[in-house]
Amino acid sequence: MRQIVLDTETTGLSWDKGNRIVEIGCVELLERRPTGRTFQQYLDPEREFEPGAQEVTGLTREFLAGKPKFADVVDEFLAFIDGAVLVIHNAAFDLGFLDAELARLGPDYGSIRARCTVEDSLELARQRYPGQRNSLDALCRRLGVDNSHRQLHGALLDAQLLAEAYLALTAGQGEIGFDSPAPAAAVAAAQLMVPGGAGPRPRVQVLADELRAHEARLAQLRRKAGRTVWDAEPAAAEPVPA
Repeated sequence: MRQIVLDTETTGLSWDKGNRIVEIGCVELLERRPTGRTFQQYLDPEREFEPGAQEVTGLTREFLAGKPKFADVVDEFLAFIDGAVLVIHNAAFDLGFLDAELARLGPDYGSIRARCTVEDSLELARQRYPGQRNSLDALCRRLGVDNSHRQLHGALLDAQLLAEAYLALTAGQGEIGFDSPAPAAAVAAAQLMVPGGAGPRPRVQVLADELRAHEARLAQLRRKAGRTVWDAEPAAAEPVPA
């Protein structure tokens, strides 16, 4: 499964009032793991910021002057996201702006949903934490994602933080590692075992580094889950009738 965690920054809150995108940031995940591939681009919006919007991002018209326009990067951007599952926090906002930008270029570009499946992480958070604040900052605090370096909104930075928060929010078998291919050493050990219990079983010696890594992984899962099955007190054995 290929996922693209996406965020945009804009000149204002409403695309239908003519506001434009000033930055796009994307982070690629493959089978729920970051690949290291990103897409980031500042854009010349060809208009002024609405009051207050500039302070959120720290971007200025002077900085954006001379940057590419959306039309200059649209093909590269669409090639990066094409066919992926887009993970977006408050997807309606970003999709509204992206579709408005595509519409300016003509009907041949269609819409984002025609190219990608969309998963709204805000809706996922509201389902898991009903009645609580579910902004990106709130999710980071709740899920243990370090966002101390987030002084201003930035599309790529926010996409990177959202990727971490989303993986923690949706942690399951894939996060624990059940979907990972078996290491070659484990496969070899399994092949040595004799069916039916006939013959000796191989002895596996756990190294100190492996044990420390194992305990660190368990601690990470405890922080995410709150309470884990393997930490539960064992049930008392029922008395056996005489």
